Amino acid sequence: MPKSREFERRRRQLMRTMGDDAVAILPAAPERRRNRDIFHDYRQDSDFWYLTGFPEPEAVAVLAPGRENAEYILFCRERDPERETWDGYRAGQEGACRDYGAEDAFPISDINEILPGLIEGRERVFYAMGRHPEFDQRLIGWVNDLKERSSGHAGHEIVAVDHVLQDMRTYKSREELRAMERAATISVAAMRRAMRACRPGMMEYEIEAELLHEYKRHGTEPAYPSIVGGGANGCILHYIDNNSELRDGDLLLIDAGCEYELYAADITRTFPVNGRFSRDQQALYEWVLAAQEAAFAEIAPGKAWNDSHMAALRVLTEGLVDLGILKGEVDGLIESGAYRRFFMHRTGHWLGLDVHDVGEYRVDGHWRELEPGMTLTVEPGLYIPAGSEGVDERWWNQAVRIEDDVAVTRDGHELLTTGLPRTVAEVESEMQADRAA
Repeated sequence: MPKSREFERRRRQLMRTMGDDAVAILPAAPERRRNRDIFHDYRQDSDFWYLTGFPEPEAVAVLAPGRENAEYILFCRERDPERETWDGYRAGQEGACRDYGAEDAFPISDINEILPGLIEGRERVFYAMGRHPEFDQRLIGWVNDLKERSSGHAGHEIVAVDHVLQDMRTYKSREELRAMERAATISVAAMRRAMRACRPGMMEYEIEAELLHEYKRHGTEPAYPSIVGGGANGCILHYIDNNSELRDGDLLLIDAGCEYELYAADITRTFPVNGRFSRDQQALYEWVLAAQEAAFAEIAPGKAWNDSHMAALRVLTEGLVDLGILKGEVDGLIESGAYRRFFMHRTGHWLGLDVHDVGEYRVDGHWRELEPGMTLTVEPGLYIPAGSEGVDERWWNQAVRIEDDVAVTRDGHELLTTGLPRTVAEVESEMQADRAA
């Protein structure tokens, strides 16, 4: 887990932005029921984690700049030997202060009596309205009660804390980059394991199991549901059924990554089920790879967010014309959007505590400039489903996406997902490693 001083630094930065006339309130993520008395595996709210590192549900963090006794207060569950026998360790109030940096801590059951007093006298309340509807109603009730007691003169303007935090979270510290590098390393190992295991006749879920094995053996979880799509399934961007047989001669598209200390990796590789690309598959793959290389070349400080997308888009459109899938001039095909039949998404997105991480893509109507510390994915792709009008059938049900994770540096960018085959020769070599002659 990131060191406690990292969380303290973030809290201090937020409180400087807020000012002494404000209070910030951040609830932990609630537990989500799967069915009857069974719950989904717990995953903490990203903003709450970013400021506290506290892993438990039923908790609320309060930041009160300038408060004499304590500026960081944590409400959490009390120690309960009986419940801990069933459900596991709880930090309690002592642990919240000792292990998680809280300056004061109270039982969550006392929040109705204590939290309104922390709000009282503050002009602004920094809070993410709409994220936790049940808590929204409690907060509105406390604020309204305070206004009534002060004859309507209390301020208590609600300010969107998530908007402030998203700018902070856009720039990754060294500690965050370390976690993202670790997530990438484990995810690369999982993808290589899947590539070596793949054989015709296997089921998609068997390949998914190879990914999960590698994640679990390193104590991590999937950052999102794994996409393991063979043949036509690769043309479904968010395919997660993973229940079809892998056929000889088809391509397999895997989009998967784990999260380490809640920081995500996001990788895609496409490779032949039988370990060898056909001539057409290789041609399609190499155009997508060239598009990724063109995108990489446009990732550096001062470059606009959209520059890498436009570079990849031009190469992909050139490829579609070269392969005979589209006809016409490249500029005209881009301007008309004709390429969107085969490339319908952006070339990347922010990456961090969330797979599609927070952060603005435009500022004041202009594409945002890249700066050191920003982290993003680079994922061009081409998808040609069966029945594509005007397209030779030899291209039908072919899908290729190649995705890697990068961090913007002072001099350009750093590839986080190193060590994973990208070229045709590298992919085929990796897949032959464990195959009998």
